[in-house]
Amino acid sequence: MRVGFNAFFLGREGAGSGQYTQHLVRAMAQVDPDCAYVLYTRDAEPAANAHAGNPPSETLRGRFADAGVHALRTPFTRRWDNLDKLWFEQVAFPCACRQAAVDVCHVPYFASPFCSTRPTVVTVHDLIPLLLPAYRGSVAVRAYTHLVCAAARRADRIITDSLASRDDIVRHLRVPPERVHVAYLAADPACRRVVDAEALQAVRSKYGLPDTYLLYLGGFDQRKNLQSLLRAYQRARRTLGEEAPPLVVAGRLPAADTPLFPDPRRMAREVGVERHVRFPGWIAEADKPALYSMALAFVFLSLYEGFGLMPLEAMSCGTPVLAANSSSLPEIVGPGGLLVGPQDVDGAAAGMVGLLRDTALRQRLGQQGLRQAARFDWKRTAEQTRQVYELAMSQPRVAAGT
Repeated sequence: MRVGFNAFFLGREGAGSGQYTQHLVRAMAQVDPDCAYVLYTRDAEPAANAHAGNPPSETLRGRFADAGVHALRTPFTRRWDNLDKLWFEQVAFPCACRQAAVDVCHVPYFASPFCSTRPTVVTVHDLIPLLLPAYRGSVAVRAYTHLVCAAARRADRIITDSLASRDDIVRHLRVPPERVHVAYLAADPACRRVVDAEALQAVRSKYGLPDTYLLYLGGFDQRKNLQSLLRAYQRARRTLGEEAPPLVVAGRLPAADTPLFPDPRRMAREVGVERHVRFPGWIAEADKPALYSMALAFVFLSLYEGFGLMPLEAMSCGTPVLAANSSSLPEIVGPGGLLVGPQDVDGAAAGMVGLLRDTALRQRLGQQGLRQAARFDWKRTAEQTRQVYELAMSQPRVAAGT
């Protein structure tokens, strides 16, 4: 099988689609070594490679030597970035796949071509722009969302990350359920519990972490619901007093305090817990396992997640999880954590108090979390993806306008 792969996000590990692309391509090479990937990138430097000064084709060839990597130019290359990206997705990529006579095209994010002459699979991780009004953006962004929604309806098959996202896609994109397939993601295989004292101390010193702490790691956009998390922590502190450990809120902080990206430092001041919350900033991928492993518990009250990778990473490290019972999180966390309503501040506070006071509960959830995390594996994801490719190739093409 010869697969034409939109590699726009490959090399951008800071983006979820970048991590998905990287892990999937590597896992597919192990599961099906006879499958040939042709990776297509834009002829422009991705942000992740700009620091090293390497053009994307050179960088990716070094890391994915078994895959052909081709950088595609557009009439807008290095001139108008948004138009360059749009042309790459809608014109350059499908044309390159046609010329290469690939068996199937795969776009691993919500931007499949509206017109394609080859069987096409698109991965739609979530429907945030459709379901959450704050994320709909400008007129241009809304027009782009309309285009990619119409293109997804015309794709031969859609892959998504969870049953919750599958239900959203069937309902809101009006796609027949038999064309939408769930292939769960997984944590990085390197995301495992760290017990080496020197390694733990090195990460603790690097980020100025306290001896014990609760942990949040993730983004700071509106749907992450940091306001409720901080209010719950404040109420837990009111119950626990000096027994309460600090809360570590990790991740790249917003450049500006806006309604869509509220600054958590300002929210912590308003709630009255600024002295007890640490903001270590961006965490390197290699340091995340130690960060999770040292936490007493991981807390995550997001309003909407297509998959919920951060709680899964925490469980992979044996860290008990307190998460929202919203969107995909219940099916990902399962018995590996406590679930509360995302806006149930009192319930979340009670969950924090229970986890901090009950060592046996933390140990039990940690063990259950390890078993739950073991259900998610990139090899399985690759096998399921291969099955979707075969369905896309074997079934009649989707009729225009469906």
